[in-house]
Amino acid sequence: FGTMRSREFLMKDAYSFDLDREGAVDSYNRMFAAYLRTFSRMGLRAIPMRADTGPIGGNLSHEFIILADTGESEVFCHKDFLGFDIPTEDTNFDDVAGLKAIFDKWTSRYAATSEMHDEAAFAAVAEGDKLSARGIEVGHIFYFGTKYSEAMGAKVQGPDGKEHTVHMGSYGIGPTRLVPAIIEASHDENGIIWPDSVAPFNASVINMKAGDAACDAACETIYAALTKAGIDTLYDDTDDRAGTKFATADLIGVPVQVIAGPRSIAAGEVEIKDRKTGARETMSIEAAINKLTASK
Repeated sequence: FGTMRSREFLMKDAYSFDLDREGAVDSYNRMFAAYLRTFSRMGLRAIPMRADTGPIGGNLSHEFIILADTGESEVFCHKDFLGFDIPTEDTNFDDVAGLKAIFDKWTSRYAATSEMHDEAAFAAVAEGDKLSARGIEVGHIFYFGTKYSEAMGAKVQGPDGKEHTVHMGSYGIGPTRLVPAIIEASHDENGIIWPDSVAPFNASVINMKAGDAACDAACETIYAALTKAGIDTLYDDTDDRAGTKFATADLIGVPVQVIAGPRSIAAGEVEIKDRKTGARETMSIEAAINKLTASK
């Protein structure tokens, strides 16, 4: 959670402008589905919750919340959200009815931030289906109609030849908030477990005896091969002890560790460790390189 309030704050902002409320709601539903997919691709399950529109105004607003013990606010929702299917890769974003169906499904259960919490409505949820937790906001979308366009006199000519006051929506994601959200959602007692899609490095090469000619040569060969294949690789050639190297690698949380020690290198082998599962596999240097580059 220490990375939540950093000295840098970045925001991805988008706006939609439509001729009428029907078109604006479709734009809202597009972003709603796109946000579900975006966060899922980052390894996150974001739950859209009814939210206060605040000074922006309007009567339609959802915050996308990641559940986390260290979340900054209390949230309330139905447990079904934990099992809802994320919109698929082949989602047709020109299908108005299909997008509405996604929106309807993901708003069919109770879900609200503390500002919008309705005790009576939540009490109607079956006791075993209630989920009260802490949450981290990673995205927020609004439909605020003609509140600003009327004030600015913003009109456009429609297909009917008439001028229309545009209906507006806004959509935000906080990229700098995503870092702590991902960490909170994907970690264990040893440190971070970066999802493959957002990991700062794809693999780490751990030289267990830096300065040993055979270890150095093998690690440099692996590092060069992975880098050439476009795999971002972190190379640990420090003089630290084995325990420290392992602890550091787990703390940083790179998805795959390639461990090279004098004994294994003498046998022409290295060990591959999956950070998430902890599974280890010993194989030849060539096989390790092939395994890691094959998925690129």
